[in-house]
Amino acid sequence: MAFISKISKFALFALLVTGLISCSDDDEAGDVIVPSNTIADFVAANDNYSSLAAALEVAGLTSTLDGSANYTVFAPNNAAFNTFLSDNGFASLDEVPEDLLREVLLNHVQAGVIMSSNLATGYISSMATGMASEEPLSMYINTEDGVMINGMAEVTNADIDVDNGVIHAVDAVIGLPDVVDFATADPTFDILVQALTREDEFTFVETLQMTDSPAPFTVFAPTNDAFVALLDELEVAGLGDIQTETLSAVLTYHVVTEVNVRSADLSDDMMVETLNGDSFTVNLGDTVTITDANDRTATVVAADVQANNGVIHVLDTVILPGMEE
Repeated sequence: MAFISKISKFALFALLVTGLISCSDDDEAGDVIVPSNTIADFVAANDNYSSLAAALEVAGLTSTLDGSANYTVFAPNNAAFNTFLSDNGFASLDEVPEDLLREVLLNHVQAGVIMSSNLATGYISSMATGMASEEPLSMYINTEDGVMINGMAEVTNADIDVDNGVIHAVDAVIGLPDVVDFATADPTFDILVQALTREDEFTFVETLQMTDSPAPFTVFAPTNDAFVALLDELEVAGLGDIQTETLSAVLTYHVVTEVNVRSADLSDDMMVETLNGDSFTVNLGDTVTITDANDRTATVVAADVQANNGVIHVLDTVILPGMEE
């Protein structure tokens, strides 16, 4: 019996060795497929993301998201794509221009792994580029109540781990943002938006959403605190106490048309002509400051918020044009 037991053990050992050698041969021959779970694999395997999978294929991005480089993807579901197509007048995905589709998709992608715990309220860069600049488009992340992107897409399922990065499911397609999108998404500009929309005859919002002339725009956007300080300076109780003509002149003084001027394009003592025909002076030093027509000074506290149709620089003070007596 001991002899039979030894033979049985030897036979089992031989079988195991043969199996391992066979598996090794299959690997070398390419017959064994090692399962993977890349971003592209996850999207392709989930019926709820079939529109995203089709879009990635049309735009030539499937192989990018199937590679070894790490990415963070905000993934819109089929319902989000249907809404995007309908809102933009497309009957199907085939009607979306390929170059536009590619940039919209890249506007959902960041290089590297960004977990939800690493997201904070503020601006990050996507991998998309817009019409106004070759620099990456900005994305405004608001984490005050969940995660909202550009005021238009909410993260519904975060931190889906895959082999080459992380996926955050979102409930809307994140379109290419214009300067108005950032102004309305970022609560820092609540009073600015109130000013832009105070009068029914104001067309500032419609103008700043344009992608053709007079776009691109360079907007010097005052914060809420800047407007509060202006009301105190003017000794008025609120925006409603500022004359319409004065408010219009002030707002157009903060906009430059036909050019996307980023911080790297600024120079010391640079004279900048604005939409209302008046000008101000840029001063470079430890900080970037602006001297207005009344020798008042504003500091750029954040720069290069890049939109599809222009760029925003944030000011801590409302600048004032020269006013006629």
